[in-house]
Amino acid sequence: MAKLTPEDQPEVVTPVPVGHDVIQGYLKTLDSSPGVYRMLDRDSRVLYVGKARNLRARVSNYARPTGHSARIARMISMTASMMFLTTRTETEALLLEQNLIKQLKPKFNVLLRDDKSFPNILVTGDHDYPQIKKHRGAKKQKGAYYGPFASAGAVNRTLNQLQRVFLLRNCTDAMFDSRTRPCLQYQIKRCSGPCVGMIDKAAYAQTVKDAEKFLSGKSTDIQARLASEMQEASEAMEFERAAALRDRIRAMTQVQTAQGINPRNVDEADIVALHLEQGQACVQVFFIRAGQNWGNRDFYPRVGADVDAAEVLEAFLGQFYDTKEPPRQLILSNEIENPDLMAEALTQKLGRKVELLVPQRGEKAELVDSALRNARESLARKMAESATQAKLLRGLAEAFDLPAPPQRVEVYDNSHIQGTNAVGGMIVAGPDGFMKNSYRKFNIKGDDLTPGDDFGMMKEVLHRRFKRLLNEDPDRSKGMWPDLLLIDGGAGQVSAVAEIMSEHGVQDIPMVGVAKGIDRDAGKEEFHRVGQRPFALRHNDPVLYFVQRMRDEAHRFAIGTHRAKRAKANMKNPLDDIPGVGAARKRALLAHFGSAKAVGRANLADLKAVEGVSEGLAQKVYDYFHDQ
Repeated sequence: MAKLTPEDQPEVVTPVPVGHDVIQGYLKTLDSSPGVYRMLDRDSRVLYVGKARNLRARVSNYARPTGHSARIARMISMTASMMFLTTRTETEALLLEQNLIKQLKPKFNVLLRDDKSFPNILVTGDHDYPQIKKHRGAKKQKGAYYGPFASAGAVNRTLNQLQRVFLLRNCTDAMFDSRTRPCLQYQIKRCSGPCVGMIDKAAYAQTVKDAEKFLSGKSTDIQARLASEMQEASEAMEFERAAALRDRIRAMTQVQTAQGINPRNVDEADIVALHLEQGQACVQVFFIRAGQNWGNRDFYPRVGADVDAAEVLEAFLGQFYDTKEPPRQLILSNEIENPDLMAEALTQKLGRKVELLVPQRGEKAELVDSALRNARESLARKMAESATQAKLLRGLAEAFDLPAPPQRVEVYDNSHIQGTNAVGGMIVAGPDGFMKNSYRKFNIKGDDLTPGDDFGMMKEVLHRRFKRLLNEDPDRSKGMWPDLLLIDGGAGQVSAVAEIMSEHGVQDIPMVGVAKGIDRDAGKEEFHRVGQRPFALRHNDPVLYFVQRMRDEAHRFAIGTHRAKRAKANMKNPLDDIPGVGAARKRALLAHFGSAKAVGRANLADLKAVEGVSEGLAQKVYDYFHDQ
């Protein structure tokens, strides 16, 4: 009988140890410094990020075999290793903890899932006649910012009313400089026409000052002054001017009444209320600025079944204000675990004192009660929608023979006009409905594609999608991979996509083509799968309506992306592609010749005559158009 050589011996896989003993082993290397710790599983995925005033004391709690909630006990049982970062203070640890949670999205942390920036109103400060407009993002442009507002809709409503009251321009500087006669905004009394001298600089500056006072909550004296001016105009028999002032006073009143609750004694605060129910949470935030309610927004952080309100609210505050400027007061519905620490961290961030209050009576308590009622009602609606969505996903699994209800459905569609400005769109749906943060657009780049080749376009989109997935999440552990693909199209598109999936070795993902049926009528869709006969669902099946809704959303997204790309291409100026022609020289050329087409027709001598255009640049411009 032949002996086995060492190379032939079966490999013995030693399981990676996990649990309390692993955590106990780290205690000897830790001291009492403040810092942040990470708990990792066997595959080095981060399970939890936490902060500690004393790292050794905190970790020793996890080393105990008993006394933990079900969530923490499960986390400990999965822990195979830990990582530590010490900080100088506990405040630094708190800030670092929230930063890491947002980056790493650990499984066992409370996680704020919707963290978009909020819009502001900007009154520009770099022009003789300032513009008023909506602004979102970094505050880089010179001017006065007012906000945040809860939504773009809240900003648009306020801007609409402010234009009626103060008649400030909302056009771009380029449009302002090019006007030769008043625009429609002037005709409908939404602008005072500074671009064509209908108002002098001093008078316009006064309206800007009034608008900024109003946005700062000082509107009483403005209304009194406008009323006085209206009376004077009436007495002087300037009835048209008096009517215009009357309309401005009426519009200002409408702004104030449309804001709903306007607190009497709260000038600047965020009202933050939390409602927990059945392992789900809703946080409602009301934005109070300049004594005015600038809207409210609800958030649904990811929580576990056994977390308490203090932990959820503290995690929410840390993550929410990580990228946002906090107000002077945070008025909360619940106490948090470390109020002094959170106040200190936010004070450092803002550069002025931030207070955390949990009011028990008075106006502030009434504001919290209002926010709490909104949170409770919003969560009830969300839970009802989630129950319906879960039922539809189960129906989807039954209709398409899936092993389990899909948690991530990706739907693809293309949009183009005879092959031009072609784009692909991907939308995503899951247990919480449409996941708009996960939508993706694909600018079709294939130079070898025949214009209008839908099969080729779909192949390019899916090739790029799977290539990226294989690079970013090769072991499918980050939740980025779909459980089901829906393709807008029939057998041809399904075959094209199947070819790409085979090329990337991902044939295990279910894929269905959704094709319009007889007469291309909604309700007669046919479903195509590789190697199977097409089939249809009954006309009134809720799953059919669900698929139609997802397909329509993909179509809407793809068409919108295509239109934006087409509009951008139509507005493109050929001068933008010439090296050395920046904004100033482009303005000089257009002012001299009148249009880009005229620049292209100009001879070399005429180009040299333009102020600011050197001989070398004139030659570049001339060569660009004549080489074309």
